[in-house]
Order: sequence, then structure tokens, then C-alpha cells
Amino acid sequence: MKLSIIRRSQSRGAKRKAFTLVELLLVLVILGTLAAIVLPRFGGTKRRAQDAAAKTQITTFKTVLNAFEVDNGYFPETLEDLVQQPRDAKDWRGPYLDSGSIPLDPWGHDYLYQYPGRNNPNGYDLMSMGFDGRENTDDDITNWESTR
Repeated sequence: MKLSIIRRSQSRGAKRKAFTLVELLLVLVILGTLAAIVLPRFGGTKRRAQDAAAKTQITTFKTVLNAFEVDNGYFPETLEDLVQQPRDAKDWRGPYLDSGSIPLDPWGHDYLYQYPGRNNPNGYDLMSMGFDGRENTDDDITNWESTR
């Protein structure tokens, strides 16, 4: 008698364990809808973080470029002068960057440096080309005010 009770409860439970195709499709539709709402909101987060990192690196460059200028009386010709002493820099106190090398921007491109600058004629121009890797586009991050 005990055995028949167990079999009956197992047969009833077996019918309840499986999901119907409609239930599975409903769950997939709900998950797809949630993903369509949530993913675009977080999609730009990485790019905003990379932009912030590039701005921070440019600020760091400003600090070390100014330190180089205070020590030597002029801004360096290239960013490499921050890590390797140029011949004409008698009061060089570098390397001015802790890493001992010039970092790349968050997208893996070189920073563009020009002294004297076209946009800062009394100083230097420093720029990251942004995520597209091209100069003079809307995603450029610079040390000067853009008129675009």
C-alpha cells in the first residue's frame, strides 16, 4: 500500500516538472525585452570610462610637461624627452613619468604632441585621437578648447 502512494505522487509530480513551450517562449521574450532596455544604458559606459582615462592622462602629461619646462626653461620637442634626457637639457631631472615609457591612449594609439602648438602658440598641443583613431574628429580629446 505504501508503494502505490509513492508511485501516484511521482506520476503527478512528473507531469508538473516540465515547462511548456509557451512558458519557455514567454521567459525568452521577457529576457530579450530586459536586455533591450538594459544593454544600451551600459553600452556607453566603457567609452565614457576611456574618455575619462584619456583626460586624466592628458592632465598627467600637463603636469610633467610643466615640470620639464620649469627644470629646463623650455618645453620638450617630443614626449620621449620626458623619459630620456635630451642632449641640450642640462637641468633635466627625469624621467618625468614613473612608467619610464610614454603611455598609449586608452584605445592603443600614441598621443599627438606638438611644440610649439598650433592651437596653443605659446605652449604645446596634446591630443588623443579618441576611439576612432583619426585626427580632427568629434571624439578627439585635447588640451585646448575645441571650437567644433
